[in-house]
Amino acid sequence: MHYYSLQHKAPKVDFRTATIQGQAPDGGLYFPESIQQLPAAVLSNLAGISREALAYEVIRPFVGETIPSAELQRIVTETINFPIPLKHVHNGIYALELFHGPTLAFKDIGARFMSRCLGYFARDEKQPITVLVATSGDTGGAVASGFHNVEGVRVVILYPSGKVSSVQEKQLTTFGDNIHALEVDGNFDDCQQLVKRAFKDTGLTSQLFLTSANSINVARWLPQQFYYFFALQQWKENQPPVFSVPSGNFGNICAGIMAWKAGLPVRHFIAACNANDVVPRFLETGDYQPRTAIPTISNAMDVGDPSNFVRILEIIGNDRTMLKTILSSYRTSDQRTKELIRTMYQQHAYLPDPHGAVGFDALGNWIQQHPDHKGIVLETAHPIKFLDVVEPVIGQPVPVPASIEETLTKTKNATPIASDYGALKDYLVNSNPF
Repeated sequence: MHYYSLQHKAPKVDFRTATIQGQAPDGGLYFPESIQQLPAAVLSNLAGISREALAYEVIRPFVGETIPSAELQRIVTETINFPIPLKHVHNGIYALELFHGPTLAFKDIGARFMSRCLGYFARDEKQPITVLVATSGDTGGAVASGFHNVEGVRVVILYPSGKVSSVQEKQLTTFGDNIHALEVDGNFDDCQQLVKRAFKDTGLTSQLFLTSANSINVARWLPQQFYYFFALQQWKENQPPVFSVPSGNFGNICAGIMAWKAGLPVRHFIAACNANDVVPRFLETGDYQPRTAIPTISNAMDVGDPSNFVRILEIIGNDRTMLKTILSSYRTSDQRTKELIRTMYQQHAYLPDPHGAVGFDALGNWIQQHPDHKGIVLETAHPIKFLDVVEPVIGQPVPVPASIEETLTKTKNATPIASDYGALKDYLVNSNPF
């Protein structure tokens, strides 16, 4: 399997090179040369195959010969060694709970897979690898956990000051060792632009071995297909599901559309958005206009220029008419998000986080228009990660999972920097890598 740049001005590379580089030299995102159909024997027997075997079948074509089979099987097994249950909430609406991993967020899967791939590739490198990543919330903690003490790898995480939850901040700033957090005076788009500029800086990349752990990296993005297949393993309804996906940078829903393209039976996808509604506007008008991100209570979705949307367009051949047959999008206000959290908890005994609430709202809107459809919301994070939003809404404490109690007692360790590329470059070049 080879990967090409969506800017079409860089050489094709294999999975190893695409993972290590993160972004193509021309600034484009890497995209697989082909999307292979999964064998019919696998697709017709999803419930009869183990999660480990299924995930291996899904990812193997994308990895090619860059990782030996036994090593890839080990990586996959370690990546998914926690539950991913599908729970019925009410009236044909289900929640796929992606928050049972070490940092209580869906990004654990992508971060764990990528960290293990990069750890394997780093064995052959003569200089340390610097993983540079921007986060709007959950990516930072997942990457910090996945890469903590991975030999030969330094991680630098940029996050917007005051725009992540208190729990998210603790998760990305308290590891120490090879994990470094930069608290940026700006929003997520500012952080993402700093990261993109670093990769385009040939003077910097000649000094440092840089790669990215954002969903722009194929090793972070592609394994997110796994849980769509895991959902179908547990699906008992007699029709394919509609997937409602809380969407910020659009890597998650893009992975789902990749799974559909490979043969997974899906009826429709819904990109559930907050006030940052670039994609809903595009689907309505055909005009794609990036905007400055608007802060909301579903902060991990506060993205005004979603990087992975270009990959979705590539999957469907840049055909907007075809896109609208498989993808719809809704926007939800903060007020409505709070209403959903409260009513779902009171009426259905289910407590979503703010991002999941946006997903439930979007799916509810869809089913009102298509009452014969049934669907799955990707519940992307545990509500404890947003207790400062959720607790005032439900009027009581959110139970603290044992896995996070120790993290909450640790001391934040972050370096404040301006939203200035010179400040970032100085840190990368002159700070102690480990």
